[in-house]
Amino acid sequence: MSISKYLKVWSIMTFYTAQIALQSRFGAVMFIIGKLLRFSFFLFFLLILGFKTKAIAGYSLWQMIFFFATFNLIDTLAQFFLREVYRFRTYVVNGFLDFILTKPFPPLLRSLFGGSDILDVPLIFISIAFVIIAASHIGQITLFGILIYNLLIFNAFFIALAFHIFVLSVGVLTTEIDNTLFLYRDLTQMGRIPVDVYQEPLRGLITFFIPVGIMITFPAKALMGALSLEGIFISFLIGGLLFYFSLKLWHFALKHYASVSS
Repeated sequence: MSISKYLKVWSIMTFYTAQIALQSRFGAVMFIIGKLLRFSFFLFFLLILGFKTKAIAGYSLWQMIFFFATFNLIDTLAQFFLREVYRFRTYVVNGFLDFILTKPFPPLLRSLFGGSDILDVPLIFISIAFVIIAASHIGQITLFGILIYNLLIFNAFFIALAFHIFVLSVGVLTTEIDNTLFLYRDLTQMGRIPVDVYQEPLRGLITFFIPVGIMITFPAKALMGALSLEGIFISFLIGGLLFYFSLKLWHFALKHYASVSS
């Protein structure tokens, strides 16, 4: 299948997913309000810290807001595109995964991109707006920094994609998804502030072993001109390795998958 056909299938599944999400208009509105409140409360927390202290780990208030906005952009994009992973356990338990495996559409793409969540769209635009506003107050931004920032955002999404493929693989092998998925969510929450705030060895652990720092802190630091070429290279290297090994694990899981009929 060509990319255009993949996109067409994705758009159709997203359309039907949106219809389900909007069945209860009140529930959809409350879901969006909840996300906006979470965003606002932490932003308010950063403002209080900024008024009380001149700098946090050497970063100004606008730089901290930029880190937070970058985190929200990456986190919300992953949730928007990969929302189908949250439904995957049901597919394994009730046997719908058997149906997915028999279709010509790649089962991994179906399990990852089986319908995006349009309720995440407002927060995506708000995050982009705050990224632009905060960046305009940072100063000393170059075209090279903007280019590397966008490339590292793309790399961060691939790391998030690798984590979700890992979650799918664990789900195929054990039918356990929710705990693994929420563990990933809890770990990424540590990236709402730059990893420089944490002390060693925690800082090194969440930067390289659990690459929250590479996902979130490194792109923001690249735009500020505070990331070395070595750091940029390591970011892409770790992103590529994680994605490669997640695909290996997915194929291993499918080889050992016992269908619901067995």
